[in-house]
Amino acid sequence: MATPNINIWRYLLCIWWLWRRKGKMTNFLLKVPSNLRTFSVSAASCNGPSPGVPQSQPGGPVILELPIDKIRRPLMRTRANDPHKVHELMDSIRQIGLQVPIDVLEVDGVYYGFSGCHRYEAHQRLGLPTIRCKVRRGTQETLRHHLR
Repeated sequence: MATPNINIWRYLLCIWWLWRRKGKMTNFLLKVPSNLRTFSVSAASCNGPSPGVPQSQPGGPVILELPIDKIRRPLMRTRANDPHKVHELMDSIRQIGLQVPIDVLEVDGVYYGFSGCHRYEAHQRLGLPTIRCKVRRGTQETLRHHLR
């Protein structure tokens, strides 16, 4: 039986490191040599359920589909989005859906978005009613810090 070469193990280690570092689902392509008879890859999350399923950890983020019109964008007019990037995201979202949720801060039941501008605009232009969000709870002080 063939033994996987060291490059495969390095590749898997890099994937594991990216997954742990980003704390979210990572897509990857694994190229296996044709002379390898058997090879298996499995993945498990120590952080709870898979993406798309509401998940909560004490004080941690929750992944939710939120109505797009319920997310306030206080810094939206600070810069213009790249129209080419927005169109590319629109095509991607049409084909495979949103792959990375936008980050949203929830303060006193109100949702604020400070990042994910291109993904947010792509959803708006597609007329989609909701967007997948990684929601973190915060205080008024946290909100003031984001608005500086």
